[in-house]
Amino acid sequence: MVLEMSVIRKSCEADIEAVLLVWLAASEQAHHFVPSSFWREQLDAMKHVYLPSSKNYVYEKDDQIVGFYALVDDTLAAIFVLPEKQGQGIGQQLIADAKARCCSLQLSVYKRNLASVAFYKKQGFEVAGEELEALTGQQQLIMRWHNTIGV
Repeated sequence: MVLEMSVIRKSCEADIEAVLLVWLAASEQAHHFVPSSFWREQLDAMKHVYLPSSKNYVYEKDDQIVGFYALVDDTLAAIFVLPEKQGQGIGQQLIADAKARCCSLQLSVYKRNLASVAFYKKQGFEVAGEELEALTGQQQLIMRWHNTIGV
């Protein structure tokens, strides 16, 4: 019997290429309403601007990074899981880890990304507003979660 090992840990510099692969694959799959070329054009900014300015945590399963999330203060700036690993509870574990680090979280999600909107609602997030995301021209929902335990 082979035991599968999984862990959520702080990301290190050596993880960057694997994190970018997860981000690109998941972005293209989840955001079918935005051209794939847009996501590929954003790789450099992800690598040199967005990820370095965030606290990043990776989900590693059997020595492979299959998901990650990025925090900027109390903003969940990114959360992505490889498409072939979705539906296995990895995203839920990543959200739980982020919640354990923060008293409240906020995030933006494309309104047309119905699966993700439903996922966040299931994790206790509520829609707090809506805005136009300038780079893609897509409507985004602003969602928030507050720790209500012990309040």
